[in-house]
Amino acid sequence: MPVLESADHIVPRSILPHRPITGEGKKPGKKNTIESAIIPVARRASRQQPRQTEESESEKNKEQQDNTIENDPVDWDDEVVEEWAHDATDTGKTKRARTTSGKPAAPTGPKKLPKAPSPTPAKKGGSLRRGLNLRAHPLLLLGFGMIVMLVLWTLLTMAASWWNTTWDDIHYGRPRTFQVDAVVGHNDSASNPSHFIALNLNGRIEVIEFPGDDASKARIYIGPQLYGNGQELIPVTLSFVDINGNHHPDMIIHFQDTNIVYINDQGGFRPANANEIQAVQQYLQKHGQ
Repeated sequence: MPVLESADHIVPRSILPHRPITGEGKKPGKKNTIESAIIPVARRASRQQPRQTEESESEKNKEQQDNTIENDPVDWDDEVVEEWAHDATDTGKTKRARTTSGKPAAPTGPKKLPKAPSPTPAKKGGSLRRGLNLRAHPLLLLGFGMIVMLVLWTLLTMAASWWNTTWDDIHYGRPRTFQVDAVVGHNDSASNPSHFIALNLNGRIEVIEFPGDDASKARIYIGPQLYGNGQELIPVTLSFVDINGNHHPDMIIHFQDTNIVYINDQGGFRPANANEIQAVQQYLQKHGQ
């Protein structure tokens, strides 16, 4: 049977008046054979086109669904159902879901996860702070603080030691050397004083005297030996004061917190004996040396 092709354009208005084809003998509930067989393919311009509303579209979709179910040769023993779901949010689009059981198909869209409950703020931050503080044990915080303090103390000690060593290198050099001029009554005078050099040579303290700045009459005084790590970097200094009151300056050797006194006697220096140690100690305590 030939099928008429539909056209997208509207047929021009006809000069013939509209004459319905259906007869008066049409029974309700049954379609006329002529009306069902002859259906105009193109819309006529003389007719007023009805407006399509959402209700008409839904009725049309329902009617198409009923016709599809009636005409679809499906084995109802397998309980195969065709469902048409209309998405109200989509503009004019329908989604077709087919299931093999009597239950409706599961939605394929993204699932909405339940919202995580937001933490309720504590009143004035009191209970929230208490909750955070209870998570860490007080002894753990105390131990962590002690470790931090130990690291800081170690770094500070290392920095202070490095600075002291650098300062001594600038002033005393290596080996540690100290020089001073003094009038001690050994063939010297104010215009020609004696010259003294104090050395820390590999931990051994030595003092060299040039009486009256005469190197040919040089004298060497051997001091104590220092033991330990880094003792060769300890600076040694000299001072000259009259300790026993004989109007001759005595020599005092200073290193670290130690003072060694050499008595000026008979044109040279000698260590203090047992009878002079008490006077030396009183003098050092009085002058804070």
